[in-house]
Amino acid sequence: MTGADSDALLTDQVRAWLVILGASALAGTVHVRWNARMRTTAGTAQPRTGRIDLNPRLPAMGTGEVERTLRHEAAHLLAHWRAGRRRIQTHGPEWRQACADLGIPGETVTHTLPLAPRRRQAARFFYECPGCGVAVRRVRRFKRPTACLHCCRKHNGGQFDFRFQFRNVPPPLPPPET
Repeated sequence: MTGADSDALLTDQVRAWLVILGASALAGTVHVRWNARMRTTAGTAQPRTGRIDLNPRLPAMGTGEVERTLRHEAAHLLAHWRAGRRRIQTHGPEWRQACADLGIPGETVTHTLPLAPRRRQAARFFYECPGCGVAVRRVRRFKRPTACLHCCRKHNGGQFDFRFQFRNVPPPLPPPET
């Protein structure tokens, strides 16, 4: 990755941390950049591409915040790399272990930095499980077939089952005014 948004020094720093932890293959894919579009979050990591994006307002909050956020996002990459093709929780036990390995044990999931609050978007898509009737509200459509986890666990050993695939339903009626 090249360009004004890339940060070679931070990229080298993350690569050095990963090499020390035995993740040399991952280290070769990592790229750190400053993302001017970020408003509400300190950083993001994309495990598929090895990219870490940082909010350009971080340096004004102290060099410690830049390093902590960089380690937090590097932990996401490391946790996913260690898990291989297995799915993991974003801030689950694998991530917590990676945080500890990167020198930030007890890292919190969210930050308390003075960044803009997230905008809340109204749910536009409504789904229902045909098995148990649980309702799901979404801002975006499901991109792939998605089934009710509770029903799949109860009736199919936790494996995906088309019988419990969420169905698109009309939005609920607003409560009557009194």
